[in-house]
Amino acid sequence: MTDPISNLLQNSKTIAVVGISDNPMRPSYGVSEYMQQHGYRIIPVNPQLREVLGEKCYATLDEIPDKIDIVNIFRRPEFVPEIVEESIRLKIPAIWMQEDVVHEEAAAKARAAGIFLVMDKCILKEHLARMR
Repeated sequence: MTDPISNLLQNSKTIAVVGISDNPMRPSYGVSEYMQQHGYRIIPVNPQLREVLGEKCYATLDEIPDKIDIVNIFRRPEFVPEIVEESIRLKIPAIWMQEDVVHEEAAAKARAAGIFLVMDKCILKEHLARMR
């Protein structure tokens, strides 16, 4: 029996990274670069940037014209409810909150809306552990 995280990683192609940085020293950049190198399409979301990792950057999830499989959140917890609201409205199937990104209320709301949710885990570490 496969675990739900393995299942998500195997069946997802496109990851919108909210709060991505264009600084290679930041975790959001390194994690996104790793996922990109492992076959995922990264869609950067940061209103301050134009392009990251060779992909056009969007100010919000709403602006992205393509189908999103996972929203990967690299923002402080106080910004999570707004991102969850947007994800619910856009019917995005999965939300991934990186390590130290914890917001129980928003997580419960996402789950209640039928969204698969991972909280306080690194997508790179989970990918490494499962997808060898």
